[in-house]
Amino acid sequence: MKKKAMRLGVAVAAALSCAFAGSAMATDGYQLIGIGQYAVGMGGAVVAAPDDPLSAAISNPAGLAMIKPQAAFSAEIFNPTRKTNMGFGEIGSHSNVYGIPAIGWVAPAFGDGIVFGGGVYGTSGLGVNYLQNIGPNSALPYGGYAQAYSSITFIQMAPSIAMKVNDHLYIGGSLNIAAEQGSFQQTMTQFSPNPKQPFVVPLTGGLNLSTPSWAYGVGVTLGALYKVNDKVTLGATYKSPIMFTPLTFQGGAQSLRMPNGQVLTGNPGQYSGHLNYPQQIALGIAIRPIPQWLVSVEGQWINWHNTLNTFNIYGPWNGTNVVPLALNWRNQWVANIGTQYNVNDWLQVRAGYTWGSNPVPNNSNAIAANTIFPAIVQNAITFGATQKLGMGWKLTEAYMHEFSNTMTGAPGSAPFNPQQAASSTLTENSYGIQVGYEF
Repeated sequence: MKKKAMRLGVAVAAALSCAFAGSAMATDGYQLIGIGQYAVGMGGAVVAAPDDPLSAAISNPAGLAMIKPQAAFSAEIFNPTRKTNMGFGEIGSHSNVYGIPAIGWVAPAFGDGIVFGGGVYGTSGLGVNYLQNIGPNSALPYGGYAQAYSSITFIQMAPSIAMKVNDHLYIGGSLNIAAEQGSFQQTMTQFSPNPKQPFVVPLTGGLNLSTPSWAYGVGVTLGALYKVNDKVTLGATYKSPIMFTPLTFQGGAQSLRMPNGQVLTGNPGQYSGHLNYPQQIALGIAIRPIPQWLVSVEGQWINWHNTLNTFNIYGPWNGTNVVPLALNWRNQWVANIGTQYNVNDWLQVRAGYTWGSNPVPNNSNAIAANTIFPAIVQNAITFGATQKLGMGWKLTEAYMHEFSNTMTGAPGSAPFNPQQAASSTLTENSYGIQVGYEF
């Protein structure tokens, strides 16, 4: 009966993941700092201290061999606040609430010390939705409106296997099967008199690839844990790039202003581009000064430069078949620290802090190019708790606050107005709850 219930729960939660995973903003570039509420509460510092199948399968699959057979379901509300200046004053995004579900499990398999686990996760994403009315002015005699939109949703399935080699060493691997959805738009519509009618008609220019497109990719995660003694554990993880099929869009006429002022135009037709997911390395150490107190420290390197330095858009451009959209993302360094204290047999409390270098350079071209990709936050604090309810059940909650960061370019860098400066502001909060059951 338990096995049937678990299979049913896995199937239902996987369907929910595909149905409700939204374009959530994330903290390390557009990657969440942690999957599941234990990882969030620890500030993402779990590569040497996994505690459940959600934190283990994504951060370090070797950890699956260290934990009891169990299943967990997490539901998180992500609340980013974004602002930008496209050239007509600062405005806010019209979408700011997203749902992030995740489910994971681990169970014995194939022999002593070998376990099988994995799950389905909404692991990362990005999105804005700006719309600004523009009154009549010298550039737009009859007024108009500017619109900027982006949506990247990343869903991952990670079947994993892990093994306890001996009392000190644990190893594991995950096959990362992923799907991503992407759509982008940055346009300005101006109104002009229609000579045959008394009202106005729109004349639109900009990049418009807003028809959602899906792509599919695969990669691997390899992890190891070394338990030095009861007080110290070392962890290491390597995630390969996830290589995706191209995103394809059916687009109308395009008009794209380059940083040098040149305007490139494209004809209606099919446009495409690859948006792969970056390789990354994480190293960590977990220390228990006393049995009930855990301190975990982690460092990460994320190879955004190979993924988002340039986004090549292929299609029926005039004079060429490809336009390189320079986003100028750099590689990112991330430092996480988390701590957990067992108050008693029933209650655990935890807190964390994470810092990440900004993948978007502080120069006007990069700021202007990333008004719809404002992954610029750097500092977050987190809090969490777990209640062990008995009979194998436990409940975990977490909260994250990412402090506001603003980047402003030089005058003339705004996408639609050479008299103003492009800018982006981002603040984030998340609230989550997780239910777990140990078999």
